[in-house]
Amino acid sequence: MMESSRDYSPALSPATLRLLLLLIACTSLFACGGGGGDSTPLSSAPPPPTWVQGTYAASSTYANKCASPRTGTDPTTNHAYLDSPGSTTWENFWLRSWTHETYLWYREVTDRSPATYSSVTDYFDTQKTTAITSSNKPKDKFHFWYATDEWIALSQSGVQAGYGIEWVFISNTPPRVLKVAYVEPNAPAFNTISRGAKVLSIDNVSIDSNTPAGIDTLNAGISPTLGTSHSFQFQEVNGFVHTVTLTAAKITSTPVQNVKTLANGAVGYMLFNSHLATSEQQLISAFAQLKAANVSDLVLDIRYNGGGYLDIASEVAYMIAGSTATNGRTFERTVFNDQYASTVNPVTGGSNTPTPFYTTALGFSAANGTALPTLNLPRVFVLTGDGTCSASESIINGLRGVGVTVIQIGNTTCGKPYGFYPQDNCGTTYFSIQFQGVNNANFGDYADGFSPANSSDTGVKLPGCNVADDLNHALGDPAENRLAQALYYRTNGFCSPSISIGELTQKQVQSAAASSETTGEPLTLPPQPWRDNRILTPR
Repeated sequence: MMESSRDYSPALSPATLRLLLLLIACTSLFACGGGGGDSTPLSSAPPPPTWVQGTYAASSTYANKCASPRTGTDPTTNHAYLDSPGSTTWENFWLRSWTHETYLWYREVTDRSPATYSSVTDYFDTQKTTAITSSNKPKDKFHFWYATDEWIALSQSGVQAGYGIEWVFISNTPPRVLKVAYVEPNAPAFNTISRGAKVLSIDNVSIDSNTPAGIDTLNAGISPTLGTSHSFQFQEVNGFVHTVTLTAAKITSTPVQNVKTLANGAVGYMLFNSHLATSEQQLISAFAQLKAANVSDLVLDIRYNGGGYLDIASEVAYMIAGSTATNGRTFERTVFNDQYASTVNPVTGGSNTPTPFYTTALGFSAANGTALPTLNLPRVFVLTGDGTCSASESIINGLRGVGVTVIQIGNTTCGKPYGFYPQDNCGTTYFSIQFQGVNNANFGDYADGFSPANSSDTGVKLPGCNVADDLNHALGDPAENRLAQALYYRTNGFCSPSISIGELTQKQVQSAAASSETTGEPLTLPPQPWRDNRILTPR
């Protein structure tokens, strides 16, 4: 991810004018730097702290002492920024203490001198456990940061630079298979490119190119910067090959799509792609529509939903289950690191209050206090994949904790019973695992994800059927394999043997890639800060 620059917009006070004149003078001498990567402090910055291994001062001691202080008003608080002159070393000291205070696995972080890193993001990368799980995967694969202004734009409005295309790799090394999972309704390419379209080339470079220059070209195309244009050659599901020029723009996500009824009106369906703030009102409208239709079952398609706000997950679970199943019960309880009593929230400084099943809107995008519609269902069908993560898994776990039957159709979820509070310091927002979530039955051990009963994976087994993503049919099409299997299971109580699991196709492609004489570096999908996250907001 790219870190945004931090600009000066000084007020015309005498002190600020002096700073401005000094900045201009330093710039002319190439002696002063801006941005998080420069460790040179402003002249008025205090001297950097001294590192003593194993000794940690409170993070508040180092907070807001910035290499490039912001001026103006913080849009999240409507108050002036608290930034003051500092340096990268000061910012690194803050990261070190903040990690020690709040990181779930703080005991597993190697204590490194903050002064030896000239980049805050490089230092942040060291502030996590390096432990490997029994399945040989990183214990913490969810550690990331984002430029604060970009994070605010994305989390509050769903706006992100790109084409509005959700990409999916079936094989990420030659012979590569990169396809379109879906296109956002608000994206310019919505009526041009269909789900399942396969990328053949980008800017006249074959998707199988394995030269450094070729890989750079391919990565630049699928992870574009704002305003850049790239030429894609696609092969549609029907075999039609065409070339489309795509220009990266600020795309507004539509988190809830394709709300409809199936099976003669008895089954509700909705595609729910992310727990953005904007999803709240869309979800309320969707559930109200299905409630009015008097559906007796729901298929919740969360195969691409990596998570987001936990509070919205709670609202979704309540709208599915209703008041009888959830009254007085916990949706999710957070467990912090062992430095704190179970009743203490070390992030907010307040009490560790469990997240309830919210019965009214919390004001993310719907009016605060709006009563939530309920379907009062004893069971729900969820369509899942490895992109189903964190807050989406909380819906599954939270419902199971109050006795709602969750029937899983699809593939194993990502396995993230962990979450964090986004934390800004000096223009960068950091995401570091701070808690584990457990449901009303005190269960939260699904680090290997949830898996359908007939899957060979090691996740927590749920009733349902293992079915790969069917990119040959539109999402919401009753003929699409996952949805078709859900409808079959609803009627018969078991998986249809005539609906292909689909794993063999994917495995064959991956096997061909592994055995090919052509090997190479995998490509890089666009950064998705909203993916794989369970995010709490102080209340």
